[in-house]
Amino acid sequence: MAIVLGKPGADGLSEAVDVLREWQYDGAPMQLHPGDLGWFWRFGAEATAAAVRTWARDGRILAVGLLDGPGLLRLTIAPDAQREEELAQQLVADVTDPERGVLSEGKVNVEAPTGALIQDLLFEDGWNTDDPWTPLRRDLTEPVEDPGVRIEVVGPEQAHVRTAVQRASFERSTFTDERWHAMAAGLPYADARCLLAYDDQGNAVAAVTVWPAGPGKPGLLEPMGVHRDHRGHGYGKTITLAAAAALQELGSSSAIVCTPSANVGAVATYKSAGFQQLPEVRDHYRDA
Repeated sequence: MAIVLGKPGADGLSEAVDVLREWQYDGAPMQLHPGDLGWFWRFGAEATAAAVRTWARDGRILAVGLLDGPGLLRLTIAPDAQREEELAQQLVADVTDPERGVLSEGKVNVEAPTGALIQDLLFEDGWNTDDPWTPLRRDLTEPVEDPGVRIEVVGPEQAHVRTAVQRASFERSTFTDERWHAMAAGLPYADARCLLAYDDQGNAVAAVTVWPAGPGKPGLLEPMGVHRDHRGHGYGKTITLAAAAALQELGSSSAIVCTPSANVGAVATYKSAGFQQLPEVRDHYRDA
């Protein structure tokens, strides 16, 4: 059977989310997580559907990709198909030819799991490796220490506080109340949580969103930020501990996160909250 490249449409997103949940396991290479689709959902279901690509054979999805910004395809592959030659060759053909409707012309990046055959084929095809990212993981089988500050789970009534902390944490953030509500209405958010940390004066100082993938599977932190006016007081560690505790409560086996290796402060923050640094990963890119 031929491998078919598909765009699921809004009504087909649930199948993509389900297979992404199924493919998560402890010890997996860093890969696209249902929480990545959940965070993208802030742009709405239609925009998320337009950014998702699937590769299927005989009705079974073998790979899922998310067009996460201009020229970036974040791709993951079923665990039993990551070294399959036919699939890898089809993926390379689809990402290399702009007419296939996956990546446009110009500089493009492909993120794929370490060890997947597509990485070898892209390298052989002349693609280069981009700047490194650092994955980190915290095992959740042991108790998580108390963060030591007030933590609140965000509901609709606190959405404006959550979005304000996000915008104060990331200079180019476009996270609005409307986008929080769109995200919260998405399928992956059904068991996700947004958390806020408060200081002694009642100021919201840090925020995080956590995304379980189901009981006994790794949960993702995406995103985590500390308000620019409250940095240097350990609130990054505080909100990260709160995130780990929330994922543990939701049944996750571990907490995972990935950050640019150049962001040494973020790497240090996660390590201070008990996360272990894993080997770096790199996208492959092709120049214009």
